[in-house]
Amino acid sequence: MTGLERLKTTLAHRQPDRVCVDFGSTSITGIHVAALTRLRSAVLGESGYRVKVIEPYQMLGEVDDALREALGIDVIGVAPPRSIFGTRATDWKPFKLWGGTEVLVSGDFNVTTDEHYTYMYPEGDLSVPPSGKMPHGGYFFDSIIRQEPVDDQHLDPEDNLEEFAPLTADDLAYFREQRAWLAARKDCGAVLSAPGTAFGDIALVPAPFLKHPKGIRDVEEWYISTVTRKDYVHEIFERQCEIAEKNLERLIDLFGDMVQVVVLTGTDFGMQQGLFISIKAYRELFQPFHQRLNRLIHDQSNWKTFIHTCGSVFDLIPDLIESGFDILNPVQCSAHGMAPDRLKQTFGDRIVFWGGGINTQQTMAFGSPDAVYREARERIDVFNQNGGFVFNSIHNIQADTPTENMLALFRAIRDSAA
Repeated sequence: MTGLERLKTTLAHRQPDRVCVDFGSTSITGIHVAALTRLRSAVLGESGYRVKVIEPYQMLGEVDDALREALGIDVIGVAPPRSIFGTRATDWKPFKLWGGTEVLVSGDFNVTTDEHYTYMYPEGDLSVPPSGKMPHGGYFFDSIIRQEPVDDQHLDPEDNLEEFAPLTADDLAYFREQRAWLAARKDCGAVLSAPGTAFGDIALVPAPFLKHPKGIRDVEEWYISTVTRKDYVHEIFERQCEIAEKNLERLIDLFGDMVQVVVLTGTDFGMQQGLFISIKAYRELFQPFHQRLNRLIHDQSNWKTFIHTCGSVFDLIPDLIESGFDILNPVQCSAHGMAPDRLKQTFGDRIVFWGGGINTQQTMAFGSPDAVYREARERIDVFNQNGGFVFNSIHNIQADTPTENMLALFRAIRDSAA
């Protein structure tokens, strides 16, 4: 099977010839650029190659064609036109990480430093306050909260809608370029990360891509607002959904069957021990909009829809299925109630598990290569029965992951097909 055939078979809940594999197609299924540089050197024997940072917020590296083919990765991805810092993936220039890894970053990846942090700026504009910071010796950026004092008498939902707009001519030109890029890789499965479709994604609420964000942009204040300012949040979601529907229709017309999966949302609903939203609150505030977008996509395309939500979400999965989602990621098996066999037996015929292949918090980072190999093989044995499983780690592989563990992971994937 080709990667495309393998993905289609998997999404149809049929048994593929081997497990379908994704690393690098999205901002939640990737590999930190430092780890990826070492992996690439070990696999391809290259020295001095600078990997591109394709997602600067988490500092994820590009899994290019050569590495993808060497590792047996089946899926590629189309990112939004701009990163979470509002930068565009063009005009590459050299950059050195704190640990010494030499990489490439986009031309508008502009930073300053002081004795504690490296600061990132929205759209690379050094004339405005920074929107992200990385501690010295750190691996990725955190958002800087730039919340103005909240005046409830003058709150305007439009202030929280500044980032949601119809696709521009430049956006469409970018997506046409991406369509041509996909056309040259017809043997791969393809994932589109749709812009503007995530309702209340807490990574996006602080708006690190905006130079002067208005509205409610503080994380704590936003969560409070979902209860105390529910009408305000609902109005934001309603208008956001209307814009997203029009943009999705244009993207469906543009990409058609060249794409098999669309990532709609990365809004987290789970913690380590359980949900941090009630089922009732999900149904009232989020589900109506999830249903609208899922319905549009399923009515107008063959795409499968992908939701990313970390944590212990077992009790929410029936509602996610009812909302129309086809795919769940990252499948955090280490969280309470998220045992692989329980998930597969309960929901395996109704939702595709995209992730859950290895625990990045513990086994991948701190276990031995043998432990990594065993866990990956066990997860494949459970999740890949009758298809419905795309192998990926539980969220991105982090910077300090031992190279030997990454090699053991891909050896386990390869050996599982024997």
